[in-house]
Amino acid sequence: MSPKSLTRREFIKTGTLAAAAGTFILNNPQSLFATEEKSRVVLIRNKNVITKDGKLNPEVIQDMLDESVRVLFNTKETSKAWKKIIKPDDIVGIKTNVWNYLRTPPELENAIKKRVMECGVSEENISIKDRGVLRDPVFQKATALINSRPMRTHYWSGVGSLIKNHIMFVEKPSDWHGDSCADLAAIWKLPVVAYKTRLNVLVMLTPQFHNIGPHGFSPEYVWKYYGLITGIDPVACDAVGLKIIEAKRKEFFGEDKPLNPPAKHIELADTRHHLGNADMKKIDLIKIGFKEGIFI
Repeated sequence: MSPKSLTRREFIKTGTLAAAAGTFILNNPQSLFATEEKSRVVLIRNKNVITKDGKLNPEVIQDMLDESVRVLFNTKETSKAWKKIIKPDDIVGIKTNVWNYLRTPPELENAIKKRVMECGVSEENISIKDRGVLRDPVFQKATALINSRPMRTHYWSGVGSLIKNHIMFVEKPSDWHGDSCADLAAIWKLPVVAYKTRLNVLVMLTPQFHNIGPHGFSPEYVWKYYGLITGIDPVACDAVGLKIIEAKRKEFFGEDKPLNPPAKHIELADTRHHLGNADMKKIDLIKIGFKEGIFI
């Protein structure tokens, strides 16, 4: 399938994922169509997540994930929160990102897997993967997806985002690079992913705010933000992450320095493809943890 503009009716027919948090989406899938309402997004930050020697603390990551999911679904119990999105007979693909310089942390992958198994899903029905998802037996049969990746600036799409993370569900990802990857949201219509993504976790522990070249990375352009952004709506999560990246760029360069190319796919995911809310006025952002250097 090649990129195209989708009508609102087409997306509703196959399953858009913008949802009001707290709804029991397993038994009320039409709640996934709440694109006119506010999307709840949780930003949680904890300085203890990165140790003095630069490693990640798995216990803190687990706590951050758990608290963000409890707040997202408005419950005091972690198990109840996860059972709103995962049921025992689900087959679960945890879609991550393995870019060498800034990958989805294994500590977070394990934290997600632990909670999925506690919902009653057997280990054989869980797979954690980025590349090769189309050939993975679990992902081929998956009834539920959890989407997690780090936010970083990107040579083709402006930023590497939650929306973009599903690009591995197409046979030829390069087909989607045109016009700054403008129509990445159309991938979310494909049967392999439509209706399935139950949770999105944008990793903002050490995001990258600037790059040079197709695979550019420099420690100079990475900073410790100590955060996770969690939500059902991937567009809203990405919009929050983008605001933080833009603010960090302004601080670092001393002036507004627009992304090149622009991250237009996030706004178009809302205005053209109706996948979720990119307008901050339609995002209910809940901030947890320390506020210094929050940028939003």
